[in-house]
Amino acid sequence: MNIYIIGIGLIGGSMALDIKKKYDDAVICGMDSNKTHIEDALHLGIIDKKVSMDELDQADVVIVAVPVDIALMLLPQILDGINDNALVLDVGSTKSPICEAVAQHKRRRNFLATHPIAGTEFSGPKAAVTNLFKDKTSIICEIEKTAYKQQETALDLFQKLGIRIRYMEAKSHDKHIAYMSHLSHISSFMLGKTVIEKEKNERDIFDMAGSGFESTVRLAKSSPSMWTPIFKQNKANIIETLDEYILNLNHFKELLKNENFEELFNEMQNTNRIKEILK
Repeated sequence: MNIYIIGIGLIGGSMALDIKKKYDDAVICGMDSNKTHIEDALHLGIIDKKVSMDELDQADVVIVAVPVDIALMLLPQILDGINDNALVLDVGSTKSPICEAVAQHKRRRNFLATHPIAGTEFSGPKAAVTNLFKDKTSIICEIEKTAYKQQETALDLFQKLGIRIRYMEAKSHDKHIAYMSHLSHISSFMLGKTVIEKEKNERDIFDMAGSGFESTVRLAKSSPSMWTPIFKQNKANIIETLDEYILNLNHFKELLKNENFEELFNEMQNTNRIKEILK
């Protein structure tokens, strides 16, 4: 089975590692615009060989793991190049623009829109790890538009990687993920920015950063080249989440200014129930 992975970073590379473990007959073929990524992936044994777009007709499965703006451009070309039995799936954090980009393609039935909700703040093939997706959830959108045979291939792949499946409309996905993922990254980036601007001495930041700060700002290490296109594509939903978040921050600020510590306590206590949701 020829598995083509386009974009050998954290997600694509981690998928490659797990697929090699779960499929004895898998040949992992890699593509990446970054020459160093290809060299690293070959050296680390993440991929078996380098391929090009001209060889897409040899693929059984194509996993598109590139930034979402590049995916918009590449997906129609990929569908043009595959054979009629191949499965193409993307793993991007936005779904509506992706689905719209391939809606009228003659091979739309070969495509499945997915979003495995897994990752770290690191990027590139050296960040790839095994079992990244085990017990994680993948959102699947518009599955009814994918041919049954390709659905079976994708679901078998996800089952072997230990991924739970949830089905969702693309627009609902983008709205929910703005709250659950995109807002977290923005908060982390802006917290990091605030501290860097205020604490000019890097040694002070290093020495005084506790585990709370470190865990909260962890996502600020994420790749801007990946996240800027995500914020662009999901702009409307993100602005809505930011409006609500800023409203809550201002409310917290006013409670402090007015020394209303009883209400401040109640706000935090009510939010503490997140412990029961995220055990």
